[in-house]
Amino acid sequence: MTLVATTDTSVFDKIESEVRMYCRTFPVVFERAKGALLHTDDGRAFIDFFCGAGSLNYGHNHDAVKGRVLDYLADDGLMHGLDLHTVAKRDFLTRFTEVVLQPRGLDFKVQFTGPTGTDAVEAALKLARRATGRTGLMAFTGAYHGMSRGALEVTGSRRARRAGAVAGGDVTFVPFEDGPLGPFDSIGLIERLWADPSSGTEVPAAVVVEAVQMEGGVYPASREWLRRLREVTERHGVLLILDEIQTGCGRTGAFFGFEDSGITPDVVTVSKSLSGYGLPLSLTLFRRELDLWQPGEHTGTFRGNQLAFVAATAACELWQQDGFLTGLRRGAERLARFRADAGALDPRLVLRGRGMVLGVDTALAGGAERAARVQRHAFEHGLIVERCGRHDEVLKVMPPLTIAPGLLDEGLGILLDALRAN
Repeated sequence: MTLVATTDTSVFDKIESEVRMYCRTFPVVFERAKGALLHTDDGRAFIDFFCGAGSLNYGHNHDAVKGRVLDYLADDGLMHGLDLHTVAKRDFLTRFTEVVLQPRGLDFKVQFTGPTGTDAVEAALKLARRATGRTGLMAFTGAYHGMSRGALEVTGSRRARRAGAVAGGDVTFVPFEDGPLGPFDSIGLIERLWADPSSGTEVPAAVVVEAVQMEGGVYPASREWLRRLREVTERHGVLLILDEIQTGCGRTGAFFGFEDSGITPDVVTVSKSLSGYGLPLSLTLFRRELDLWQPGEHTGTFRGNQLAFVAATAACELWQQDGFLTGLRRGAERLARFRADAGALDPRLVLRGRGMVLGVDTALAGGAERAARVQRHAFEHGLIVERCGRHDEVLKVMPPLTIAPGLLDEGLGILLDALRAN
């Protein structure tokens, strides 16, 4: 039977749940993809500044990763392994240690937690409570950590928390270093809350934080702020959990978003682009002395995604290639120049970012309505870009780390034209 390409979307409207979201913003039928380009079933091409919500940092169907996957499939490699010892897992652990952990001085144990990032967060929170004997947690306004119950408890969005019927009584939220209401001395507040025996706030098991708040509006944490947070958590015996699910795997210019601060977290969660191919793979990394699990205490049927291990091993090896690292640096420099271009176009725009992520904040320049118009204009002219922030007022620019300079220029040109026209 030959399937004929069609732009008909009636089957989605009839059968698929109303919960679907991205297809409403980008109402086409995608068929194939390569590098930084998405192709529809009616022959149109779109430059991808969305990257699967951060799951495709290395672009679509990267040749080096795809080749390794195809070879594994052709050899009838094991596809499902739970937590069994397998060649694919051994190769990944070896390469991940050599390429990522050891060069950064991170003596971490690795826990495979299940298919998606929220599973890594759930394991991190459970482990922190187990290790400290305390139940409370601290998180930050603007945070996003996932949609399962524990992750929602440390997520700031009222809309997301209400949908999950989460009260979050064990979680104390404090303002992030920066946000829509401006900078805030959150570390000073934490100091007071923990030092004062009458503050009404218990010292928590852990603080969970993102090196860059992505869904919250692309707010980077400064090096000094992360250092102060590390110092106060260490002094009070509180575990520091860095959520690197969207900032990790090179998005900020280094493999981890916290790297340039010089700190060492107690626990790190990694997912999204880890497999390098859009395949589900999530890790919780933690200091060796925190490995308090008994066998089988935290499991998951799909925590042994063998094909993802194969792809992730190939993706790790990209970090050993001078050409990849040079391209990553040049891409970050190009985004930095775009910040100046957009600022000159409209001084009311606020631009924030780090490495290969940029937030174009329209809060003072037309707000969410303008951001929606810009996004729609960009889409109509061949560019896919996501919105984020409290009210979807921030355009989140996330091109593939491997994007060709000419294609990056073309996409940024479309975005600048969209800002100019709207």
